[in-house]
Amino acid sequence: MQKNIEIYDTTLRDGSQAEDISFSVDDKIKITEKLDELGIQYIEGGWPGSNPKDAEYFKRIKKFKLKNTKIVAFGSTHKPKLKVENDTNIKTLISSETEIITIFGKSWDFHVKEALKISLEENLQLIYDTIYYLKKYAGKVFFDAEHFFDGYKDNPEYALKCIKTAEQAGADCLVLCDTNGGTLPFEIEKIIKEIKKHTKTPLGIHAHNDSDCAVANSIIAVLNGVLQVQGTMNGFGERCGNANLCSVIPNLQIKLGFKCIDKEKLENLTEISRFIYEIANLTPFKRQPFVGESAFAHKGGVHVSAIRKRPETYEHIRPELVGNRQRVLVSDLAGKSNILKKAEEFGISLDPNSPDVQAIVDTVKNLENEGFQFEGADASLELLFRKALGLKRKFFDLIGFRVIDEKRKWDEPTLSEATIMVKVGKNVEHTAATGNGPVNAIDNALRKALERFYPQLKRVKLKDYKVRVVNSGRGTASKVRVLVESGDDEDVWSTVGVSENIIEASWQAIVDGIEYKLYREKLKKGDF
Repeated sequence: MQKNIEIYDTTLRDGSQAEDISFSVDDKIKITEKLDELGIQYIEGGWPGSNPKDAEYFKRIKKFKLKNTKIVAFGSTHKPKLKVENDTNIKTLISSETEIITIFGKSWDFHVKEALKISLEENLQLIYDTIYYLKKYAGKVFFDAEHFFDGYKDNPEYALKCIKTAEQAGADCLVLCDTNGGTLPFEIEKIIKEIKKHTKTPLGIHAHNDSDCAVANSIIAVLNGVLQVQGTMNGFGERCGNANLCSVIPNLQIKLGFKCIDKEKLENLTEISRFIYEIANLTPFKRQPFVGESAFAHKGGVHVSAIRKRPETYEHIRPELVGNRQRVLVSDLAGKSNILKKAEEFGISLDPNSPDVQAIVDTVKNLENEGFQFEGADASLELLFRKALGLKRKFFDLIGFRVIDEKRKWDEPTLSEATIMVKVGKNVEHTAATGNGPVNAIDNALRKALERFYPQLKRVKLKDYKVRVVNSGRGTASKVRVLVESGDDEDVWSTVGVSENIIEASWQAIVDGIEYKLYREKLKKGDF
């Protein structure tokens, strides 16, 4: 029988304390709904007594019918100079009306003396009084023993007294916190084994990642009997972040056989990870284990040759288990296996023994040597394949374009205008457009010229534009690589261009983006 592990998500509080992250109330509600879909047992909504935003969240979240999760309010032990029933923060916790409340208290004597400036006995009384009082109003009270591992290493007797006091007051879970994130896995194991000799209440773990050990510490804690793991999605959190639940959950569930969430919901992990990145307005970390775009990406020819036979040769799990996918990259390291795999993805029938395979390999390697990079530009790569195989169709011919940038005053923006002439069949179209820069002006002018012939281009938008210097040693004469992301209501695709001239590189990428759209439309209609 699988052993259940409680997953306690603190993205909305600890995660929001990360640099560059600020969640609105609406953001927090959207994330709550997604985590509920995933099957997370506990979601720490915030500290209702600390700011109006968190107070508003607890007020609004009551109206939502969550299926799998319970909302938790977070706060501290009552202030030393106040009785517990007179402390405003405690009153606010109660008024949040959550079934569960988490209280943090000091368990490191250093913090008691230096931060709170009270006696060690007074701190024990704060812990007892707060938990005992809140037990009258909440179904469960969890105790986060702040700085527990540092406290235990410094003064084991007092750290143990703190959690024993919480246990005696009625705490339902004693959460051992590595607040500074400096404890190593072997220390976690040793200390938890000692604590279990003196406590009966279920234990939890709350690990920070300052030594890059938060996930490992959480796993080793579970292997030593801890039943609740606290962490954040994508490892968001103050300083170096918290234990990353996107790694903790699949490691515990897939590798070790514990049950954290329902098996079928685990397949939503990647999608929800990226959703939360989007809400946080952060670019997803490509190399993030399990859910990152590069987590199951293969580039070396030997690797690709092996995974085409048996994926497990270079993959520790099947990516579909966590909702991710296998990706084969084509670069200057590519061999025939990479090309054959990509052709299969593109729906192109390619004979492994055909000389076209080696020709494509050579073309890709030569272009990458010039500065092209196709790992993030699948649309350009597919067009390259089809051109090499004689399958690419030309939708228009460029007769010429001109771009003018004009700045009239120091405090006024530069004006950009592009004039373009293209030929579609026997028709010549000559038009102009302005833009907020030369590339935008060219993009607008080209679309304007082509939309009469290809009205479907009206739905295409330029979504992202990136420029990278390829050979920086040449200063302003360096080559640049331009990556353009285009999309419509149904799909998103990326293209690449390279030149010493940034306008030319941008033109290449924009044209590839338009041609890819037109080609896919023809393919859907069966016109090829």
